[in-house]
Amino acid sequence: KLRELIGTANGLDASNILVGNGGDELIFNILLSWGGPGRKLLDLPPTFAMYGIDAQVTGTEVVSIPRKADFSVDSDAVLERLAQGDIDIVMISHPNNPTGGLTSATLLIDILNATDALVLVDEAYFEFSRHTMRPHMQRHHNLVILRTFSKAFSLAGLRVGYLLGHEEVIREIMKVRQPYSVNAFSQWVAATVFRERVVFQQGIRELVRNRDRLLHGLSGMDGVEVFPSEANFVLFRVEHASALWRDLLHSHSVLIRDFSRAPGLEDCLRVTVGSEQECRGFLEAMRDVLSARRESQIMTG
Repeated sequence: KLRELIGTANGLDASNILVGNGGDELIFNILLSWGGPGRKLLDLPPTFAMYGIDAQVTGTEVVSIPRKADFSVDSDAVLERLAQGDIDIVMISHPNNPTGGLTSATLLIDILNATDALVLVDEAYFEFSRHTMRPHMQRHHNLVILRTFSKAFSLAGLRVGYLLGHEEVIREIMKVRQPYSVNAFSQWVAATVFRERVVFQQGIRELVRNRDRLLHGLSGMDGVEVFPSEANFVLFRVEHASALWRDLLHSHSVLIRDFSRAPGLEDCLRVTVGSEQECRGFLEAMRDVLSARRESQIMTG
């Protein structure tokens, strides 16, 4: 029933839908079915770490093409690598996790045209960005789209994700999935939420407004480099990021995500978009910590 609901909403049949125990299981299933020894995954770091981790678990070779300094995809390098014809899977987070930016639809179409590899477009944050490759599924049979109930619908603990794909692709992935991966209660909750998803729209609109408040507020702070986001978080770079993270936590009880030691994300922190009050409190805490840092530098200078 859940597959039928999702299919109807997307103009597809139930046979075009595969539900899994969160998006993570579906990523793993793709690598089980399309990857393995002698097969290659094209990865675009910094991005969702599970792509590379699951590739290693399944014995799939990882071919990495790092993103540019602004975290956009290096289109020339990607298309040049695909032209070699030996890539079996491409995974693109759209918007990208953990940086928040979108990959242009033009580039995604160029990638689909350039390869017969299975191309997974991970739309986990689709409800916040409203950008989707769904209209291109009919033309490109190697396109698979991943979505989840974990983000906009707040059901991360119940573990429900789903794929949109062509029937022949879904059929192959189903050969490796666990037969009882999604329990009955999670299916019932997900179906109820999906039928009533219009109820979530007001909250999603409010979150997008608060995201813009964070982007605007951080952009006005000296020493802070903010990256565009179409997701439910904002990534920014600041000197001595780990020290700033500690100051926010210990002095203001504000806990955000420290990515500063992750490859390609040096000195980067990420704040999740919350309520208007939470966003205001975070921005005030940032101003206080940065102001205290400047005063300290003046005194020691």
